[in-house]
Amino acid sequence: MIKIDNLEISKNAPTFIIAEGCENHLGNLDLAFEMIEKAKSSGAHAIKFQHHLPDDEMLKEVPKSNNFGDTNLYEFLKNNSLNIEDHKKLKNYCDKKKIIYLCTPFSFSAALEINNLVPLFKIGSGEMLDYPTLEKISKLNKPMIVSTGMSTQSEITETYKFLKDKTNLILMNCLSEYPPNYNDLNLSFIKKMIKLYPEALIGHSDHTNEIYSSLIAVSFGAKIIEKHVIIDKSVNCPDQEVSIDFDQLKELIDAIKKIELSLGSKKIIHKNEEIIRSWAHRSIVTIKKIKKGDILSDDNIWTKRPGTGIPAKNFKNIIGKKAKKNLDIDYLLKVDDYE
Repeated sequence: MIKIDNLEISKNAPTFIIAEGCENHLGNLDLAFEMIEKAKSSGAHAIKFQHHLPDDEMLKEVPKSNNFGDTNLYEFLKNNSLNIEDHKKLKNYCDKKKIIYLCTPFSFSAALEINNLVPLFKIGSGEMLDYPTLEKISKLNKPMIVSTGMSTQSEITETYKFLKDKTNLILMNCLSEYPPNYNDLNLSFIKKMIKLYPEALIGHSDHTNEIYSSLIAVSFGAKIIEKHVIIDKSVNCPDQEVSIDFDQLKELIDAIKKIELSLGSKKIIHKNEEIIRSWAHRSIVTIKKIKKGDILSDDNIWTKRPGTGIPAKNFKNIIGKKAKKNLDIDYLLKVDDYE
């Protein structure tokens, strides 16, 4: 269990929702502030940004992925990343709006800079196997959320074993495709993660541009959902194709609440079912006029609604009985009507 202020993140708590702001603000603080406001009004528990110190996390020439277009990743981060003073302003604004500020550091030096701003550290999939950095960050004595995209099950197991005794660990099921191929999602792996990694809390980091896969993840047991968000889906930026807008985020959160209410495992007759049960079930009735002394058979009795008489399940036990009196058609049979 993880506690942030009065909020609990655990197997028994409501799903913890993170709005991932990523770099969709393009370095514009006003847009980042607006994202905070919209995340709060949508019902998210937290909004997460990223802290990049490009010279500490990468060489200048790094192979680019399709979501960065023609831009070199190093140059993009140099031009669009927020600095530590920006992050302090975002943290203060989150406090003012009463939403949790989170941030992903992409190097140990970035983690040190945001250490006093965050209640936990989010580790991206690219750093999942960076054991030197993971170990250093774990010594800052805060919970760690670790994404597991572009990894094998054995690599996740290795990281789990490496970190489970060093930190309060959350592992995020993740597919690092931008956007994902649905055939590659394999959301049922979440159920395997819950069994394989009992000392970690399991969540799902979703790169689709809709809400359905996150809803499935919650139904499979994910207790943290991280979803990329964007103010305007028509704006060209690296995570444009893997983000949802804030109307979708609100829809997602509302739907998750309904799913959580529906995941009980008891099978009982609920109070609101009792009235329906009284008329919807079937009783044994006459389907012809019956004279005293006639033998009851499936030719003169059958089952119809309502269910307020002799239950239909007793039908075979009554076949062969003798009518004790004359019975009209469509009569709700009673126990003292036959012998």
